[in-house]
Amino acid sequence: MEEFGTDVPRDDIYSTSVRAGKRTYFFDVKSTRSKELYLTITESKRRFNQQTGKFFYEKHKLFLYQEDFDKFKEALEEVYKAIGELQGEIIRPDPPAAGQADIPKPDQGDISFDDLESEKGDQED
Repeated sequence: MEEFGTDVPRDDIYSTSVRAGKRTYFFDVKSTRSKELYLTITESKRRFNQQTGKFFYEKHKLFLYQEDFDKFKEALEEVYKAIGELQGEIIRPDPPAAGQADIPKPDQGDISFDDLESEKGDQED
């Protein structure tokens, strides 16, 4: 893809979208002339123009540059954590990697294998 008025191509590196009711969110990773990555987040809403009788798309764009990626990610994680706490649950953005501690399981009580064996023996009589 080429930017208007330049001979330098601006590459679309990665794109994905999320449909959310009447809105669609587009996440597009692109590169600058100097090959630095940036992210555009576009909200697109389908609207109806009463005067023309036709549909059109209203778009709002957010540009996120590479030097701000970590700050943006940290802020998003903080917001998701706060939302989870406000809803009374824990939202984990990433599952634990192999070898990391698993999510604690509910307490099963104090049952030992000896207790199970003695119950088994009692049932056989």
